[in-house]
Amino acid sequence: MTFQKISMSEGKLNVPDFPIIPFISGDGIGPEIWEQAQKIFDQAVKMAYGEKHAIQWKEVLAGEKAFQITGEWLPEETLATIREYLVAIKGPLTTPIGGGIRSLNVALRQQLDLYTCVRPVRYFEGTPSPMKHPERTNMVVFRENTEDIYAGIEFVAGSQEASSLITYLQKAFNVQTIRFPETSSIGIKPISSEGTKRLVRAALNYAVEQKRQTVTLVHKGNIMKFTEGGFKKWGYEVANEEFSEQTFTWTTYDQLKSEQGEAAANQALATAKENGKIIVKDCIADIFLEELIARPEDHEIVATMNLNGDYISDALAATVGGVGIAPGANINYQTGHAIFEATHGTAPKFAGQNKVNPCSVLLSGTLLFRYIGWNEVADAIEQAIEQAIASQRVTFDFARLLPGATEVSLSEFSQQIFDHLAK
Repeated sequence: MTFQKISMSEGKLNVPDFPIIPFISGDGIGPEIWEQAQKIFDQAVKMAYGEKHAIQWKEVLAGEKAFQITGEWLPEETLATIREYLVAIKGPLTTPIGGGIRSLNVALRQQLDLYTCVRPVRYFEGTPSPMKHPERTNMVVFRENTEDIYAGIEFVAGSQEASSLITYLQKAFNVQTIRFPETSSIGIKPISSEGTKRLVRAALNYAVEQKRQTVTLVHKGNIMKFTEGGFKKWGYEVANEEFSEQTFTWTTYDQLKSEQGEAAANQALATAKENGKIIVKDCIADIFLEELIARPEDHEIVATMNLNGDYISDALAATVGGVGIAPGANINYQTGHAIFEATHGTAPKFAGQNKVNPCSVLLSGTLLFRYIGWNEVADAIEQAIEQAIASQRVTFDFARLLPGATEVSLSEFSQQIFDHLAK
């Protein structure tokens, strides 16, 4: 058995039978969750493939453990290793207080240009939810990961930089809408056509591969005409120019309605649906937040900018059980680099207590396995998680919301998942 690196050639991921995959165990509750998750991952691979496949997990350092050992929060060696091995998985990382990197998660995404944040949101039977029909939610959010507020430029109120920029805007561009210029902080958020198009292209490719029926571009373009409005415009350009055979867009509908009337446009839309075309539409962000609660079944794939995607993915997670069961992936589909991660925080007050929910890391692992083409492993883990939840012997976050449930520890809950894999 020879373990090898995953590689990328001609736009395709080359996955050996025995790949080496780096991992970051994380801070706070991260290490104890990872210990259980790794056992489950290895068991799922063994049950699916026997001796034909296996993974060698290679630890790399980031966060508090890295700082304690190397004096750096994000060592260059860690970035170099992930660049070399392409695919990695991580637990939650703390954000340094009072100095250092603003956010380790953001730094990893930007340093590796992981421009797509993928957040699938679906309901597992038996999971506590505030919704009457959480099973109606089955969305995948594609959140742009390198622009918007992640590339934001800010100056604090009263600083020379803020004063100079505000004065420049007033004099050079006759900006009169800054109500209190002397006490205003000011920020700039960049949104580009390139960044938008590669994100929307990834969402559309996913929709085609997974045979999804809708892609929704979420924006606030009614107010921010050229940034968020640009996202909408450029997103439709990708659909119309690169996916015309697979999609029917609202811009096409509007054009037909204008030229041929509403009846003709409606007939074209109905025909597109009958022929299995993906309907590409857009939605104002605040309206979308209402619809994700009232009519979640109307949306399957969501493509949006960074800040909108942050709100949307966490709000969606709450409708199906919370961030404790929400997976995440950060992917560059052009280079093949990807980091799969828990979406919750480090929860230091629970660290070492053997009580937290491992599902965010486990489900992030299923995203990893699907990314490398090991779908049987992902299916098995998801089924085992659902069976464990259905037993009503669950970790405290679920037990406190489920009448009659029995609270069990992290290791006990993980053992249930492990045992269901064996069955």
